[in-house]
Amino acid sequence: MDTKVMETKERHDKGYNCCQAVACTYCELFGMDEATAFKACEAFGAGMGGMKGTCGAVSGAVFLAGLKNSCGNPEKPVSKGQTYKLSRKIADRFQQKNGSLVCGELKGVETKKPLRSCEGCILDAAELVEEILFDE
Repeated sequence: MDTKVMETKERHDKGYNCCQAVACTYCELFGMDEATAFKACEAFGAGMGGMKGTCGAVSGAVFLAGLKNSCGNPEKPVSKGQTYKLSRKIADRFQQKNGSLVCGELKGVETKKPLRSCEGCILDAAELVEEILFDE
């Protein structure tokens, strides 16, 4: 697969939130159309609904882990453990690189010392999607 990392930045520059920028770039590779992913990820921007919680870019990457790995069977959901493992791997690697998973901390809301820009978070999350979800 050719890298799509810079496409995440292009989407963000067009007004997509951080979660949408990551999820919408790759969603069709996992069987979901972009309009549906855009809607599903809208509430995860700015740290989940603007509450400065979990970084939206990480949320978008984890959303994709579910699209990639879920068995899709609500009658017998046997894939959760492996999906959680992929999600933790993404989150752990993001946190190691950036020092936090929390939007407010990444932006330096209280400290006035940002750890990472939104653009940087989006690019990092996209790189992790490609490394973890496509290299496995």
